[in-house]
Amino acid sequence: MDVEITPAQVGDIHQVLSDHSRYWGERDLRSLHLVSLVHEFGSTCLVSRAGDGIRGYLIGFVTPIGTGYVHLIATRDDARGTGLGRRLYTAFAEAARRQGAQRLKAITSVQNTGSIAFHRSLGFDARIVDDYDGPGRPMVVFDRPLPSEGAIW
Repeated sequence: MDVEITPAQVGDIHQVLSDHSRYWGERDLRSLHLVSLVHEFGSTCLVSRAGDGIRGYLIGFVTPIGTGYVHLIATRDDARGTGLGRRLYTAFAEAARRQGAQRLKAITSVQNTGSIAFHRSLGFDARIVDDYDGPGRPMVVFDRPLPSEGAIW
C-alpha cells in the first residue's frame, strides 16, 4: 500500500466525518473530532493518503509536561491489518519527540478490546482508571516512554 502521511488539514477532518462509518463502523464518535485540535496542533494531527482518499488518521498533541497524547486514531475499513496504524503512530511519535515529548499516552473504553490489543502490541502499559471519564466511566489508560532517539518500535 503506497500512502503518504502528512499533517492534517481542516478539510481532511470534514472528509473523515463524511465517511465516518468507514473508520468507526456503528460507533458514533463524530463529537470527538475536534477541528480546533487540527488548528492548534497541526503538526501532530496526521492523515494517511492514497489515490483513493484518506486511509487513516491520527489526532494528537503534546502536553506542556512532555506527553504525546493521541486523542483519536483510526484506519479505514479497507486499510485495517496493513500496518497503517503502526505507521501513523510512528509518524506521531517522531513529531511529538521533535516537540520535546518524553512519553506517549492514549485512552480507550474498557470494552474496546481491539484498541487494547493494538496498543499493547506497540508496547504500551495498560491500566483501568475508575471514573477517568466521569463518575462510573472507567477508561483504559495507555502509557509508554518515548525513546529520546532511535527506533520507536
